[in-house]
Amino acid sequence: MQEELSGMSGPYDPYDSYGAAPAGADAVLAGLDPEQRAVATALTGPVCVLAGAGTGKTRAITHRIAYGVRSGVYQPQQVLAVTFTARAAGEMRGRLRQLGADGVQARTFHSAALRQLQYFWPRAVGGEVPRLLERKVQLVAEAAARTGLRVQRTELRDLTGEIEWCKVTQIVPDDYPAAVAKTGREAPRDPAEIARVYATYEQTKRDRGVIDFEDVLLLTAAILEDRPEIAERVRAQYRHFTVDEYQDVSPLQQRLLDQWTAGGASLCVVGDASQTIYSFTGATPEYLLHFRTRHPDATVVKLVRDYRSSPQVVHLANGLLAQARGQAAQHRLELVSQREAGPEPEYTEYPDEPTEAESTAHRIRKLLDGGVRASEIAVLFRTNGQSEVYEQALSDLGLPYQLKGAERFFERPEVREAGVLLKGAARAASDPLTADEPDLAGQVRAVLATRGFTATPPAGSGAVRERWESLAALVRLAEEFEAGRRRAGESADLAAYVAELDARAAAQHAPAVEGVTLASLHAAKGLEWDAVFLVGLSEGTLPIIYAKTDEQIEEERRLLYVGVTRARQHLSLSWALSRSPGGRASRRPTRFLDGLRPGSGTARAGSRGGRGGVEHGESRASRRAPRGPVTCRVCGRTLTEAVERKLRRCEGCPSSMDEALYERLRAWRAAQAKKQGAPAYVVFTDATLMAIAEDVPADERELSRISGVGAMKLDKYGAAVLSLCAGEELVDVVADEAADGLVGEPTEPA
Repeated sequence: MQEELSGMSGPYDPYDSYGAAPAGADAVLAGLDPEQRAVATALTGPVCVLAGAGTGKTRAITHRIAYGVRSGVYQPQQVLAVTFTARAAGEMRGRLRQLGADGVQARTFHSAALRQLQYFWPRAVGGEVPRLLERKVQLVAEAAARTGLRVQRTELRDLTGEIEWCKVTQIVPDDYPAAVAKTGREAPRDPAEIARVYATYEQTKRDRGVIDFEDVLLLTAAILEDRPEIAERVRAQYRHFTVDEYQDVSPLQQRLLDQWTAGGASLCVVGDASQTIYSFTGATPEYLLHFRTRHPDATVVKLVRDYRSSPQVVHLANGLLAQARGQAAQHRLELVSQREAGPEPEYTEYPDEPTEAESTAHRIRKLLDGGVRASEIAVLFRTNGQSEVYEQALSDLGLPYQLKGAERFFERPEVREAGVLLKGAARAASDPLTADEPDLAGQVRAVLATRGFTATPPAGSGAVRERWESLAALVRLAEEFEAGRRRAGESADLAAYVAELDARAAAQHAPAVEGVTLASLHAAKGLEWDAVFLVGLSEGTLPIIYAKTDEQIEEERRLLYVGVTRARQHLSLSWALSRSPGGRASRRPTRFLDGLRPGSGTARAGSRGGRGGVEHGESRASRRAPRGPVTCRVCGRTLTEAVERKLRRCEGCPSSMDEALYERLRAWRAAQAKKQGAPAYVVFTDATLMAIAEDVPADERELSRISGVGAMKLDKYGAAVLSLCAGEELVDVVADEAADGLVGEPTEPA
């Protein structure tokens, strides 16, 4: 059962540096700043981590999970970390493996739900799970045709997006027109027409016996809601949940999460409302912003130490949010840079877009000449349609570039061909191509040389240069792979490298290609570069012209904030006054830079953002104290053995046990066991009695902290135990024990 529910994390963890895991639980905490350490040691939920850009949120939550596992608080198979992309899940798995927390599941919402759906569908519904529809565009086109609607090819993507939005926000076809009116959403066509297409699409799926990705979440949640026995099995499997990027959760995802955690599972969420930029897909920061309302006892930790960006970049980012309005702005975090000072952001106005692109390309060349790698430079824009002029400008200067979101690395023809060649060389017992190469990277170069790879790049740009860059990335990856294995004391041969490539392809974790990145601001989320050029920052483009409502405008501001916080050191912001040379200079720079760029007046003062730190929630009505890592009361070491955790001291450290109290407790326990007709250990084990005699608790809360004293035993025996601890003699118990000779009745080992 456990294997089917958990699935396989895979043989490859993309971010594993092949180094040795920390020596013990306490070593997991080494190197964390105070707020990150607070996250890592807050092992019992609910916990809410508000993490600003570049503050090390992934580091904090992976160390939290690893510390929980290494300290014995978590069983790794009972932990599920959930995020939104396969790449982010792979990063988590790699870091957890490196920290010695093997066995923890890190998955996307869809991946985790699909595994459960596949396992439970035969029991809940019967038969095979319906086939999963990989892409819904074609089916949407058929649905539109069946409704008699003539749809341009370019409109299909918008129609598909509307259907996805409806499903994740749990809007049925009949309610779509009203929902559009209520939310102020800009529908791509008449809402009544879209509702008909949506309804026909759903019917077509049923007729074909297929489901889409949103159905995976919907059906899994429905099974858990309708079948309590199945829900209990899932909840028994997973007791600790971590949700990354919680500001992007949709109502449908929250519905599933509620089912997963309904059995009292521990929940930790992490997010930043100031990076909410996907509301058009149904994502909402409401659950993050109201987490404390839903969980009054939550511990809230704020991460504001920015390790990514220079003070100058952070100052601009803080300035952007200082002018923000709305609910998300009330929860903004004021970042504090931990890096050395860098250059000031540059603001440049150009007469037209071609001039802006050409000048940007020349500035990029200067950075390259100054030693900045092409893969550490990005040009970011609001819409994908802006990329063409920058592609041309970079090509004209012979500068390599890569389009983020274009063809996947491992799907490129030259990469697929290289993979076949490398596999053949790895299988060969003695390959003359690689026989004379002493290291792995040399062997890879030798194999790729048969397809024209050279040590130096070809002149110019275009397809030839792109092919070379892909192969060069495979060579660099071989160098990194070999160096990592060497640090871990392991060998790296061609067969191991081929396995690495296969696993990376499965996880879609491509190596860095040495080219300037061209990407939309949305696609840049989660990435970072040494130098970032934010281009096309004019009214009508950012904010985009169809952003009408206050909340839509604020999301555009957050989009610019995300762009700014991608930069580590160099940041350039530019705009053009006209689209074409000689055109009317009618554009003006984005309003979001008013008061921030030179000559634009004074910035409007905003409320101070949240500072870093920890806020503890109100106590629950339950008297049970939260369970967490146990440290030795004598030497302070984190304890991992069961008996040591019970006694709260190392086996070799001196005991402070009250021997007389221990004997009184044993006598009382023997009498209780006799009355119940049960073994003495059913009341309390020896180790629990020893822990009580060492702690000598004064009240129920202190008693509940002792391992082995659960809520039921606290209710049943708490008053008697506390009376004994207070020195009171329970005459009837002692008399019964003396009469029956029950002292010293054997109990089970602790």
